[in-house]
Amino acid sequence: MQVNMLEAKSQLSKLVKAALAGEDVVIASHGDPQVRLVPCAQSRGLKHLGVLAGDLAHLDRPSIDVAFSPEADAEVQRLMGH
Repeated sequence: MQVNMLEAKSQLSKLVKAALAGEDVVIASHGDPQVRLVPCAQSRGLKHLGVLAGDLAHLDRPSIDVAFSPEADAEVQRLMGH
């Protein structure tokens, strides 16, 4: 469906419901299509920070501090040719 700007202002909730239902909703100005209403994709990712904290606790891996050790610095210097 295509509606003009004035109609879109007065019927926004109806247009949003139509877009959520899968209908193609285009808002026009003076008959020229300007924008399309589309639903935002639901995030299938993490819901909040720290959601994996409990799951990662069992991993056997060194602490991030190891990456900043004198040995790591020396290895970087060696690889860089210094």
